[in-house]
Amino acid sequence: MKALIINCTLKRSPNFSNTGALAEKAAQQLREQGIETEIIRLNDYQVLTGNTSDEGEGDEWPQILEKIKACDIFIIATPIWMGHLASTSQKVIERLDAVFRDENLMDKDTGQYMPYNKVGGCLITGNEDGAHSCAAQVLWSLQEVGFTIPPNVNAYWTGKAGGEQDYVEAGGERYLYTNKSLRYMTGNLAFMAKLLKENPISTNLTGAAEKARAESDKEE
Repeated sequence: MKALIINCTLKRSPNFSNTGALAEKAAQQLREQGIETEIIRLNDYQVLTGNTSDEGEGDEWPQILEKIKACDIFIIATPIWMGHLASTSQKVIERLDAVFRDENLMDKDTGQYMPYNKVGGCLITGNEDGAHSCAAQVLWSLQEVGFTIPPNVNAYWTGKAGGEQDYVEAGGERYLYTNKSLRYMTGNLAFMAKLLKENPISTNLTGAAEKARAESDKEE
């Protein structure tokens, strides 16, 4: 079993990342459950803007895509900026949109998208509110491209309104709610990933689309 966490901090290595600190804590809990876990920073790669699996010369997204293909658990870890997802995490979501058009990212027999039988979750950090909105955007987007979303698979920490301290500076690692939601998240992700490994989703999307086409007389 493998897990991949993409830290979508705006900072580049080796600069300290509060989002990375929360991601490391999640990774430790997953490893304790026997799951091989890797954390990467999106900003350590040159990921071009686009919505295909390969945007051409200089694009390093294909390297990340191979890691996503190989994982069973996929977590987007993002900070909040101006009340919204970081642009880096939005870029990950936009690049995953390629699963709808790239035949190499679909199962040839069932038409299932590459993320089928993988589980998804998210981690959020920020100085103020916005965690629920960001989690909703990430988790909806992940299920849209085919990831399975178990219950309670978002964990977050946000500081006080107008505060200057982030997750580590404010002692977020000691807060019960964040720690509890993180335990829920890693436990449920591990459980569902193992369940799907043993009982993969069998839905034939190609067959379902053909039946839908037969009973429809309008394209929109």
